[in-house]
Amino acid sequence: MSVIPARPLRALIRDYLILGVALGLVGQWIIVHSLAHLSLGPVAETVLPGLAIFGAAALLSWGAELAQMEISQALALAFLALVAVLPEYAVDMYLAWKAAHDPSYIAFAAANMTGANRLLIGMGWSAVLLASWTATRKGAIKVKPGQRLELVTLLLATCYAFIIPIKRTLSIWDTGFFLSLFVVYIRCASRGHMEEPGLAGPPERLALLPRSWRRVVTAMLFLLPAYAIFISAEPFANGLLHNARRLRIEEFILIQWLAPLASEAPEFIVAIIFALRRNPTAGLGTLISSKVNQWTLLVGMLPLVYSISGGHLQPMPLDVRQVEEIFLTAAQSLLGLVILANLQFGLWEALLLLGLFFLQFLFPTPAIRMLLGYGYLVIALSYLANRAFRRSFTDLFRYGWRVSPR
Repeated sequence: MSVIPARPLRALIRDYLILGVALGLVGQWIIVHSLAHLSLGPVAETVLPGLAIFGAAALLSWGAELAQMEISQALALAFLALVAVLPEYAVDMYLAWKAAHDPSYIAFAAANMTGANRLLIGMGWSAVLLASWTATRKGAIKVKPGQRLELVTLLLATCYAFIIPIKRTLSIWDTGFFLSLFVVYIRCASRGHMEEPGLAGPPERLALLPRSWRRVVTAMLFLLPAYAIFISAEPFANGLLHNARRLRIEEFILIQWLAPLASEAPEFIVAIIFALRRNPTAGLGTLISSKVNQWTLLVGMLPLVYSISGGHLQPMPLDVRQVEEIFLTAAQSLLGLVILANLQFGLWEALLLLGLFFLQFLFPTPAIRMLLGYGYLVIALSYLANRAFRRSFTDLFRYGWRVSPR
């Protein structure tokens, strides 16, 4: 009689427990909303769909990992990119759809988009390095040269994003640029070398199933969370707005930060786990790729959905607050790209991004937002004053679009 080692058994129980928790978070809202049709209080009707989005984001990420074993590399890359942004996409697209009929929702769509993008750099990148430093005491993370493609794509999107505050609209022309840039990025990435997926956690266990059963499980890991996200986006967004009014909290703030946190948290957790397992390059790379999706696909879809909902092509007008937020987001993105241009992310740079990110909460005024935006630009220019950083920055354009950069 063979004895299963204690450690693998514990890992097996842990992974299936995590899978069960994610399924439970998704299932509870499907039962409440679609089967039992229960009427709950305002807090529960916000928290429960929020938890469902959290669980759905985790299930989608695991399904995407398993899908890499079934489809071509190019299709897998495009599919993964779309899946990564789906939870955030659902909430923001609902807000953009409503904005065509209620102009007050325009601010909320812009808030959700800028919050999601600033969380990735301000908290996500820094959290990966701090987790890595905790585990290894190494004060830097190397970025793979192959990720110059992501960085140059982000750079082009960021440079274009500075035009949006000047014209004070999000239009169908912006959709054309961002979606075209996303397609070019996917095509270039699909021609490069793609490593076999390094499965860990629940996907590692599910990958051991017979192929026919694995395909069924993979399909369910997309269909179930997709349905949960579809029925959760509207009540979650409306619940946040209702509770903000009830508690006399600024609606913009809750939509900007709480909604993205629900959909981004699983990805943050995965990236931090990579860092704690002494693979911070993979963790940071995951969040860089996610930033590409959100800064191209997510932004580009807003004016398109707004126009479709309104029944004709029309730009989304942006007020002063939204202009400030987009400018601040673009400035933060530029500094992050300049820092990573030399393919290394240091501890002090992580603390710099994290500190600047939290300053906006300590001083939540329009003047401070603009000062922070200009501060990001000044620091980025000070980096570029260094000859080595200038050379690294130009290398993004020289090698970024190549399949195998030297």
